Amino acid sequence: MTIKRCFDIVISVTALIIFSPILAGVAIAIHRKIGGGIFFIQRRPGIHGKPFNIIKFKTMSDARDEHGKLLPDSERLSRFGQILRSTSLDELPELINVIFGDMSLVGPRPLLMQYLKRYTPEQARRHDVLPGITGWAQVNGRNAISWDDKFELDVWYVDNHTLLLDIKILFMTVARVFKRDGITQPGQATAQEFMGKSDTTNGNN
Repeated sequence: MTIKRCFDIVISVTALIIFSPILAGVAIAIHRKIGGGIFFIQRRPGIHGKPFNIIKFKTMSDARDEHGKLLPDSERLSRFGQILRSTSLDELPELINVIFGDMSLVGPRPLLMQYLKRYTPEQARRHDVLPGITGWAQVNGRNAISWDDKFELDVWYVDNHTLLLDIKILFMTVARVFKRDGITQPGQATAQEFMGKSDTTNGNN
């Protein structure tokens, strides 16, 4: 077992114990304010693109139109859901993914499965390491930067990651959470979809 993996497990288990009252409180609040299930579970690409189920707190309702289609994100994301995202509380269940070995505390964020075929070979290198709850791109702009910039930062992390860098990123993440910087793309409930190499829209978390 690597030092990074040991670090991930120790910190994740400790964090789950410390934040257990908060996790319970958030779960109850989601059930009351948003309704339906408490968790958002979605297939995401992990290391080398291998799929896993990411676990997050639910931030959107399941509201649908008369045809049974989910309403746009902007209509399903409540004020409470926005608070969960701006404080990154919705990310806390991902500590379970870290313990199971699907994720690391620090690494490129796991995006959507359909993006795998849209990456350039260089961009695809972001999958050479475990995805993370936070990462170098998240503390250097998150959704306020372009996709190209975000992927460049991800690949830089792949080539330069160390335990000391991970610790630095974790401390920077705490600072960013308090500042609530770059949570969403301006004008979007979340962010625009990455369409490929020529895409110039901003990032997604």
